[in-house]
Amino acid sequence: MLPRMSLTPYLVALLVFAAACALLALAHLRRARRHWRERRRFAATHRTLWSLVCVALALLAALAATSLLGYRRLTAEAPVATVEATRIAPQRFAVSVTTADGSRRRIELAGDDWQIDARVIKWRAAAVALGAPPLYQLDRIGGRYRDIAQEREAPRSVVALAPLPALDLWQLKQRYPRWLPWIDADYGSAAYLPLVDGGHYTVTLAAAGGLVARPADEATREKLSTL
Repeated sequence: MLPRMSLTPYLVALLVFAAACALLALAHLRRARRHWRERRRFAATHRTLWSLVCVALALLAALAATSLLGYRRLTAEAPVATVEATRIAPQRFAVSVTTADGSRRRIELAGDDWQIDARVIKWRAAAVALGAPPLYQLDRIGGRYRDIAQEREAPRSVVALAPLPALDLWQLKQRYPRWLPWIDADYGSAAYLPLVDGGHYTVTLAAAGGLVARPADEATREKLSTL
């Protein structure tokens, strides 16, 4: 079983902050209504403005929490997935993928190799100093043919490993890079290895690098060495 690397404390903190801001907004709004009934127009306007500020902060915190859904903390060369393959036909394999949160997907891939892709987000120094961890999200796994002509013409197989939230931080950075100046780098990374019958593989992701795929046992290593 792979270790869990959850962002739950950060999500909870953002949601608690959003809820606190929403409560403050309601409190200011109630005071504003009271001042308005008392014909204290300036005080009512002042409270209304504070209510709007609190609403904006609550929305920003909720959007930030939503954008982090699906992402996980990245530590130094953290294990992110294990892959198991069983041959069911020529260039056709049943593959099981277990991710760091313990979820398992059973899929069928066509090709000679399997390839896994991830999205990675790193922060600028100021955000890191405040405790913001690098983030990653496994994106997809697919089959890969070694022959270029076959890669162009043969049936392809690719499966998503994580549903994207309605608001995704990685996509926002790609589309509007100036809006998120505290993100230092956002990039994709991929790794692949040959598919062999009974193959067991591990996938790790380094904090300063990309995905790394390795055979998980000596039997798989020996099978790969004969290809």
